[in-house]
Amino acid sequence: MPPELPPETDDGRIQPAGQGYGPLLHRRYSVRIEGARIGPVDLMTELKRDPNRWAPDFAVFRQTRGDRNGLDAGDEFLIRMPGPWNGPVRIVAADPGSFRFATLQGHLEAGQIEFRTGLDDDGLLRFDIESWARPGDVVSHLLYNRLPVAKEIQLVMWTHACASAAELAGGHARDGVDVHTRRVADPRPS
Repeated sequence: MPPELPPETDDGRIQPAGQGYGPLLHRRYSVRIEGARIGPVDLMTELKRDPNRWAPDFAVFRQTRGDRNGLDAGDEFLIRMPGPWNGPVRIVAADPGSFRFATLQGHLEAGQIEFRTGLDDDGLLRFDIESWARPGDVVSHLLYNRLPVAKEIQLVMWTHACASAAELAGGHARDGVDVHTRRVADPRPS
């Protein structure tokens, strides 16, 4: 299930997973970084400095609310992409090793996505992206679950982000990017 939203972050514009359409998808993109010159907190500091450094060229993060000195809870972004994919998001949690977005009204998805750094069991630097989301409206549901267009765009976007995180750390992806997707039972009351 998605993490609980901190109550102080929701002003009625957040689009939680329960408001979406179709199955709830839990996705995880992970990369183990070999040869990193920095640790988890330093990598997260670099990632927070400017999301456009690690996002693919077709996705531009434009900050619409908050201080431009990093990513903090309450900051908002409009992620501009070609076509009808623009997505407003709000940071609902941030600490030295992670930050988490919640989608806002008008986003293609309803849910949350978390970005975090750490060390794996072998002591390698690790970067993970984990999301809990479903399509935000009926049209998005068709694009996600009937035509794989939106899912493919996300796959490209977040695997690119993982590879870019490895480069920012001064290392390289060991064993590529690991991607897992699973459908979760509908959390909404029937």
